[in-house]
Amino acid sequence: MSKIFHVLFFMFVFCLSFYIAANAAETKQFLIGFSQATTTEPWRILFNKELRDEAAKYSNLKLIVRNGQDNIHKQVADVDDFIRMKVDAILISPKTAKEPSAVINKAYRANIPVIVLDRDIANDHYTQFIGGDNHKIGRAAGEYIVKLMGGKGKAKGNILEIWGGKRSTPAHDRHNGFYEIVQKESGIKLLGKGKDGDWKQDKAYEIMANAIDTFPKIDVVYAHNDPMAFGAYMAAQDAGIQKSIRFFGIDGIPMEGVRWVYDGILTATFLYKTPGDEGIRQAMKILKGEKVPKRISLPTMVIDKTNAREILKKNDLIKK
Repeated sequence: MSKIFHVLFFMFVFCLSFYIAANAAETKQFLIGFSQATTTEPWRILFNKELRDEAAKYSNLKLIVRNGQDNIHKQVADVDDFIRMKVDAILISPKTAKEPSAVINKAYRANIPVIVLDRDIANDHYTQFIGGDNHKIGRAAGEYIVKLMGGKGKAKGNILEIWGGKRSTPAHDRHNGFYEIVQKESGIKLLGKGKDGDWKQDKAYEIMANAIDTFPKIDVVYAHNDPMAFGAYMAAQDAGIQKSIRFFGIDGIPMEGVRWVYDGILTATFLYKTPGDEGIRQAMKILKGEKVPKRISLPTMVIDKTNAREILKKNDLIKK
């Protein structure tokens, strides 16, 4: 009888300890700092909204959001400040790959979980990376455009590529994936060396305007995001040649890229989901002691005339 009592008592103590530990993880107040590269782009505004909406679901979470203002040095200073504040976790979507590596590594060595969102850094000394597979998206864009221009082995035409920030990993991945496909087609010519539009609509407008003056014929514009594709379209529209060119972007925000596809401004865009909500979910898992994968790749899809209307309907942007 005594042995049974001791076993039952031990089991009771064990279960009680487990319950207390689990309950403590649920009620402990957490502080998370997030450094956003910029808020000048609609995609990043949506990114912040989804991140804040997800954070609001946790009563024991306080979120601090800092705007890097397109300045990597400010982002480095903000992360340094998070370290001094002894936040429980740091989320960052870096402007560039190289410069923030040192301060991110510093936080990681200080045992502060660090989740890198959207744009990777120069090494993997962080807890987790969450973002779209930009190389895969680039390949998908290349395959779609090759098919549009005549198909494998038959494709012909001139493509103008407008890069995002050349110091960021997504821009290189979107170019490399795309180039892997189109460079196989002898009938396709890439115009120029690819100008850096830094993800900005106004810069893409200038790049396109100069390209129109430089090259006798442009058949396709492949821009690394939707705002730059739209900027290129506006430059072509001002020159009166927009109807002879196909425009492609990446992001697939319903009120922006999807709408432009539906309106016939873009031929297609490719979904690049924001990682804000998933970043919060993963951070809370980490802070509760759960194991998480080193990398999470977010889903993508082609958005063109076949599905743009349905996406707009689902987002209540057009009448059903």
